Amino acid sequence: MKASDLLVKCLEEEGTEYIFGVPGEENLDLVESIRTSKIKLIVNRHEQCSAFMAATYGRLTGKPGVCLSTLGPGATNLVTGIAHAQLGGMPVLAITGQKGIRDNVQANFQVLDVVGMMKPLTKRAVQIHSPRSIPKEVRMAFTTATTERQGVCHIELPEDIAGEDEPEGFVPHHAVKIRRPIADQTAIDLAVACIKNAKQPLIMVSSRAQRTRVHEALRSFCSATNLYVVHTQLGKGALGDDHPNSLFAFGMHKRDYVHCLIDTCDVIITVGYSPLEHPPSVWNKERKKKILHIDFTPAEPEMYYDPCSQVIGDIAASLDMLQRELQGYGYDASLHQRTRENLEEKLFKEGSNDTSFPLKPRRIVADCRAVLGKKDIVCLDNGIYKLWFSRHYKTYNICTFLLDNALATMGAGLPSAMAAKLVHPDRRVLAVCGDGGFMMNSQELETAVRLKLKIVILILNDNAYGFIKWKQKNAGFQNFGMDYTNPDFVKYAEAYGAKGYRVIAEGDLKKVLEQAFQQDGPVIVECPIDYSENVTILGDELDRITCGA
Repeated sequence: MKASDLLVKCLEEEGTEYIFGVPGEENLDLVESIRTSKIKLIVNRHEQCSAFMAATYGRLTGKPGVCLSTLGPGATNLVTGIAHAQLGGMPVLAITGQKGIRDNVQANFQVLDVVGMMKPLTKRAVQIHSPRSIPKEVRMAFTTATTERQGVCHIELPEDIAGEDEPEGFVPHHAVKIRRPIADQTAIDLAVACIKNAKQPLIMVSSRAQRTRVHEALRSFCSATNLYVVHTQLGKGALGDDHPNSLFAFGMHKRDYVHCLIDTCDVIITVGYSPLEHPPSVWNKERKKKILHIDFTPAEPEMYYDPCSQVIGDIAASLDMLQRELQGYGYDASLHQRTRENLEEKLFKEGSNDTSFPLKPRRIVADCRAVLGKKDIVCLDNGIYKLWFSRHYKTYNICTFLLDNALATMGAGLPSAMAAKLVHPDRRVLAVCGDGGFMMNSQELETAVRLKLKIVILILNDNAYGFIKWKQKNAGFQNFGMDYTNPDFVKYAEAYGAKGYRVIAEGDLKKVLEQAFQQDGPVIVECPIDYSENVTILGDELDRITCGA
């Protein structure tokens, strides 16, 4: 058995279903080993998309998504997707090829120090020097990638090692599920005292609360204690906006309506929080909030994030333990309840029936919400529309609202939707992309057609890099360098063998989306968008917020 066969058997032992990648000559042995395995190879049109798909697979399943590239340019093309997964806490294993390490007749042709390049971007990066080290390194990669905070591991497999026969007796290590430790009682007691001494406590939940057990425990905890929750963008759905204690989510890194409530809070209880998701300088500018940190791992030191108490261990178990200790607990939650009623009006009613055309963001969000069920999935690329969806799209379940507010890279929306459909073929999956983000990886439409994926890609078209154009205007600069032209997106879809529709009137979007979801393969829906609300709502209105009014 070749070393590449052993590697694939190790991946099978770990439960790998898919490998997303673009093959090269340096990993032909590995590709042949995959051909005869039960793992499905998904061939992409760009390695960046392979990493994006692996990241989304890891995010949705909790198992590392596996991506594959060759050496040199193949490996460098993975980098953006790997950084996206690492900053977003998504478990991934990236496998790259390399020239032979013992006999390389092509000298340094295409040779880069890929392991050295990957080390700052991953939790672990290694080169395989011998077939006998493969079982250990694969097991170590899967363990490391899934240990909190989850992230990326990288294995480089040189072509001469891949083709070697492995020594007899070397078999895959057993895939062992590691149970997370639970917090000790002293930490629980300190947390209980912190909550009981608070006059106006508030929970802030983030990405590491996007777990089934945490979702269940959080709903039970809030029902029992009547504590209210605000979500970061990456935390949306952790409680569920159908729960009466949800205060929905932050939209952007500036003062918004929910901050009027945060101003009155003396204790913020963070659950699964990382400062990169929503800067604590926004909600703790005066550094006077008491912070109770509940997470799998200790808090990351930050000027504006200095917890007075920490509960470290399995989050769901911590919430269950706190709930038992807080039986009979109560506080005056009337302000929280009034805030929720106000947010219901401001976020989900105002602007949702706007009749102007091109469509404005709040109308687009409302129409998308109307055609998607509670467990359907929306995958957002990066642009100003991401902030509108974060602010105005009600989310009911974990892992149904997928965006990137860590690396915040453009180009991830379409491949993320493709991976989501592979994981959840029974759900509707909508990719929402700006014209700029879509065109960065639009070639993956061929992959979606080839895989017969029933996804809908909504392209919000303003013929510009709209987010930066808005920022440029806010900074007082002249409009320069932001505008471009686009292809006819309907014809573009048809050229790939997909279907394409165009929204031409304000009442069209819902019915066009419904029609698109009835088709048998990928569908593009082009919708022109009017971003004037960026100035009137996200700018002027938020700048004039008067708390208590």
